[in-house]
Amino acid sequence: MFKFLKEKLKETIAKVSRKADEEAEIVESLEKQEEKKKDLEKKTEAPVKEVEEIIEPKKSVLARLKEKVTTKKISEEKFNELFEPLEITLLENNVAVEVIDKIKEQLKKELVDKPLTRSKIEETIKQTLKETISYILIEPFDLIEKIKKSEKPFVIVFVGINGSGKTTTIAKIAKLLQKNKLKPVLAAADTFRAAAIQQLTEWSEALTVPIVKGDYGADPASIGFDAVKMAKARNLDVVLIDTAGRLHSNQNLLDEMKKIIRVTKPNLKIFVGESITGNDCTEQAKKFNESIKLDGIVLSKADVDEKGGAAISTSYVTAVPILYLGTGQKPEDLKKFDKDEIIKQLGL
Repeated sequence: MFKFLKEKLKETIAKVSRKADEEAEIVESLEKQEEKKKDLEKKTEAPVKEVEEIIEPKKSVLARLKEKVTTKKISEEKFNELFEPLEITLLENNVAVEVIDKIKEQLKKELVDKPLTRSKIEETIKQTLKETISYILIEPFDLIEKIKKSEKPFVIVFVGINGSGKTTTIAKIAKLLQKNKLKPVLAAADTFRAAAIQQLTEWSEALTVPIVKGDYGADPASIGFDAVKMAKARNLDVVLIDTAGRLHSNQNLLDEMKKIIRVTKPNLKIFVGESITGNDCTEQAKKFNESIKLDGIVLSKADVDEKGGAAISTSYVTAVPILYLGTGQKPEDLKKFDKDEIIKQLGL
């Protein structure tokens, strides 16, 4: 993850820094000429003026010139010009506009009209990017600890569009629960696709986890309700409910999803998105959040996502933490989200 973005960021930051230096050199050259001109004008004044200038407790011409040579200020107009290549780089790597605006706002605070040491421009940009992205990425809660401290059964509803890796992610969470001595049950509430019921059944058999399912076209909410009922009867710890892949434009499916939530009263609603779809993934997360108020996010296929924009953007635009990254097709291929590691991968 972030391979392409890391390389482009490094290249762009260096380019912006060089451009800022070039602009500063031009300004400094003009300022030096102006200082020389002023110095010559002073030398032509009466001797008494020279004495007054020496006595006056102001910075000397040499001191002022030295300060201008070692430091510089970037105007807002010049900042906007310098930020453009960085903005293009972020857009090309699927970083959401809202996130870019936040990065721009923070960089502007640190760079515009501030005296900056020439050698510190690149370092300032990097440090500001690091701090901003750290702020953008919400610290995830510990899912296992949350479950262990809650009343049982703990109910989780998984949402997302078809093909996002939702069913496989549910299997991975089930495996994680088993590793932590927790007993899950699966609910095949995606009754709009016979293939989805079959896929979850296969995972149930592979992991030796009980499953509640119905026929194709059965009421999804009743499947979820029965799974919760089974968990209570058998003293199971967690109910993992699969739902049909929904597009925000399909109101009937959205209403069905809301019905599942009303009936099962889940502790968490988790969105599963395919990280390699970039801005599409971010937009999907935003729409689901507007419909049902998400509690967590899992991004699948993070191992083949070289751009990484979705990982930076989805959490910020929804104000919901990313809990895990899917890194393969096996049940063990689930990685806890670590924002410090993300920042490190970006080379910041």
